Amino acid sequence: MAGRLDLDGNPIKPMKICMIGAGGFIGSHLCEKLMSETDHEVVAVDVYNDKIRHLLEPSGHHPWSSRISFHRLNIKHDPRLEGLIKSSDLTINLAAICTPADYNTRPLDTIYSNFIDALPVVKYCSENQKRLIHFSTCEVYGKTIGSFLPKDHPLRQFTDERRFLNQEPEFYVLKEDASPCIFGSIEKQRWSYACAKQLIERLIYAESAENGLDFTIVRPFNWIGPRMDFIPGIDGPSEGVPRVLACFSNNLLRREPLQLVDGGQSQRTFVYIKDAIEAVLLMIDNPARANGHIFNVGNPNNEVTVRQLGEMMTEVYSKVSGEPSLEVPTIDVSSKEFYGEGYDDSDKRIPDMTIINKQLGWNPKTSLWDLLESTLTYQHRTYAEAIKRAIAKPFASS
Repeated sequence: MAGRLDLDGNPIKPMKICMIGAGGFIGSHLCEKLMSETDHEVVAVDVYNDKIRHLLEPSGHHPWSSRISFHRLNIKHDPRLEGLIKSSDLTINLAAICTPADYNTRPLDTIYSNFIDALPVVKYCSENQKRLIHFSTCEVYGKTIGSFLPKDHPLRQFTDERRFLNQEPEFYVLKEDASPCIFGSIEKQRWSYACAKQLIERLIYAESAENGLDFTIVRPFNWIGPRMDFIPGIDGPSEGVPRVLACFSNNLLRREPLQLVDGGQSQRTFVYIKDAIEAVLLMIDNPARANGHIFNVGNPNNEVTVRQLGEMMTEVYSKVSGEPSLEVPTIDVSSKEFYGEGYDDSDKRIPDMTIINKQLGWNPKTSLWDLLESTLTYQHRTYAEAIKRAIAKPFASS
């Protein structure tokens, strides 16, 4: 790994990275990338380490054993946090409550996790002159301008033929430096997450303007891949509701119809986790190009309605599992029934890629079909037998 160069041809010096939330989906993939392809050191901070346990084996098992350490702590009021940030060159903050089912049912926890708990991280980085890469969300954009057009307006009609014709940039494409952030009314507590994330972005921006904080903000657009979320009752709470793709995976594994909230008409883009991690590594290794920027990280070519996503996942899972699809593969449920009172949604989320392409030369590569095949192959191999045993257990004991 010696001799790595940045985008401007300069040698990349090894750095010490404090990664908060290292044990999660994104953190685990980023840790793997840093261990296998760089000389950087990682101080992994989280309350769980299940997804990075394979990287933490005793010294000698891996060539990177001396370059990664795990610190089990909750960043809420833990005095050790400042010392870990102070002794590092870069802090990456991935910690968050980011499950839509929590936004309107646990709004206080959501706001505290995504704003209040992040305040000390920003403060310590600013006071100690440490660089910060903060993970935000595409949800800070809220609703598109196009969503306020009349429902029968041609620009609101989505078909495969019109897929790329109806994406008038001024109405639908989300730009880091130009698009407004439009949320629903206060009683729609689903926006608690987006609002908290936007406010911490504004704080980081203000710290940079007034106190010289070096920062990069990442706005992920539905990063998908192995180890994302959890399967209720297997490696997460039985009553838990993971994000949409993991919900669909859970339904497929249990041979249940996929539940389409409000008919699955919302449109989303999806990007493969390995593509996205390439973008993050470019940010880490190229501070001169990344500092002071907000980056959309997504794949505008992988846009579908949630209904189309479900149909594609059903087809892909049948291929990877060898099991036939259900006769009735989907059912419609209302957002109130699925998420509870106070839920609201955005119509489309299409990232503009101009800034990240100009600054870092990054473009996603993986098609929606390929990323779904990779993800569902992992889900089937990891969970199928455990779910069969869980389903059979009540019958065996009756």
